[in-house]
Amino acid sequence: MKFRIVFRTVRPFFSALAVIATAAALVFAIYFTGIGLQWITFLGGVLVAAILAEATRVSHVEWVVARRTAQLSAVKDKLEQETQRRKRAEETISTVNPRLQLIDEVLPVMVALFDTEGQCQYHNRAFSEWLHLRPDQIHGQHIRKILGSGVHQETAAPVRQSLDGHQVQYERTQKMPDGAVYRLRVEHIPQFGEKGKVNGFFMLIDDITSRGDLQKPADAELKKAGLGSDAIAPDGASNQDTFVESFSEQISGHTDVINIKAAIEKGDFSLYCQLITPLTAGSGEAGHYEILVRLIEEEEGMMPPGAFFPLAEKYGLMPHLDRWVVQHVAEWVSHQHALDGSRKDSVYFINLSDATIGDPSFPEFLQLTLMEYGVPGAVLCFEIPNSELTSRPAVVAEFAQRIRQCGSLLAISGFGHDKISFDLIRGFRVEFLKIDGNIVFNILRDPVELAKITAINRVAKLIGVKTIAELVENEETIAKLREVGIDYAQGFGISKPRPLSE
Repeated sequence: MKFRIVFRTVRPFFSALAVIATAAALVFAIYFTGIGLQWITFLGGVLVAAILAEATRVSHVEWVVARRTAQLSAVKDKLEQETQRRKRAEETISTVNPRLQLIDEVLPVMVALFDTEGQCQYHNRAFSEWLHLRPDQIHGQHIRKILGSGVHQETAAPVRQSLDGHQVQYERTQKMPDGAVYRLRVEHIPQFGEKGKVNGFFMLIDDITSRGDLQKPADAELKKAGLGSDAIAPDGASNQDTFVESFSEQISGHTDVINIKAAIEKGDFSLYCQLITPLTAGSGEAGHYEILVRLIEEEEGMMPPGAFFPLAEKYGLMPHLDRWVVQHVAEWVSHQHALDGSRKDSVYFINLSDATIGDPSFPEFLQLTLMEYGVPGAVLCFEIPNSELTSRPAVVAEFAQRIRQCGSLLAISGFGHDKISFDLIRGFRVEFLKIDGNIVFNILRDPVELAKITAINRVAKLIGVKTIAELVENEETIAKLREVGIDYAQGFGISKPRPLSE
């Protein structure tokens, strides 16, 4: 290293020394030797060439020095400009700081900034005081954790619109821990970054509750039980009918509806799964799972779905339950993929209620949930009942299109129970047909049912759809399904339901 430094230092003097040595040799030859004219000419040429080389080198050095001087001058000018910009920025900050302090500490409007992933990047004092949370419980936390699952579900559509670059305004109510209900005006303002890209959105919340609007805790409890003056009866029933029904429930002790509402809010449901196994030997395809819901009763007893689904449907609770299932399955899958990659190719089938299929805000909720947990949409497959396909084809087609935009898969369940509806699924693509269990159960005894399942499988293969046989109970049925060419099987003959966490 030292040799290189020394060489770079003395290298410019080499050419000068060469010129001097050549000139000295030429003078010595002329005056002290008797060499011929040709040698003198040769040495003179060498001397001229050396002089020209030295002149070229000096010219190049001068050019390099001039260029570096110009670059240094440009850098100096740029540094001065940056210094001026920094001074102006500091002056601007000193001017804006009082305004920011006003927003952060004094302004009663609640302000929070959420990025595209739903993480809170800023909030003012009013926001934390309203929620009764410490700053560390808000900053960097997801909007679902800050506002709660229920509020997150209600605001899923406005959040998506604001992340698409639209300013959104709406009003909502907020129930406080003491039972009081407040009216809030909420505004979402997109935050744009470079090239117009949305980096997040500001959430501005203003309390617009008037004295007449403020509900007392007792009034809130009556409304929760369906006894409030503005209670709306399900299925179009009158307020008087709702009052009588709710009152009879209270005096008779039948509080199943209230229990189900509380169970959804508190997360008292338990998720089970049942294996859907491939029937083709050596196919290398992963096994899939259907998600099942059980309600935990006292003493760890399990209430079967038939006991609470009718009540949940009657009182409009199924969309909330469906969203609870989607959220918890996505959360579980995200942790499972991080810990164990053995199920990374598995698909989780989720049954959806009729109300959720007709809910235009559900796809927005699904997209936000997938983004929150970093789960690909293709890990979830939503089952649409065959009856819904035949009774509301336009609604199902719209729902299917929006679900596909989220990357999720679709399956038709109970296929073949009613009219075979291959024509209806031509308008949109599905990945799976789940053949009705009543057909599968009888294929060993009824040639008509065997012919029906064979025909369904043949047409499904032609249109590129996988088939799943439901209600598979024994090895004989499995062997017959393999013979027919069915792709997957599900039932007690394959696997009994077990907790999803196992």
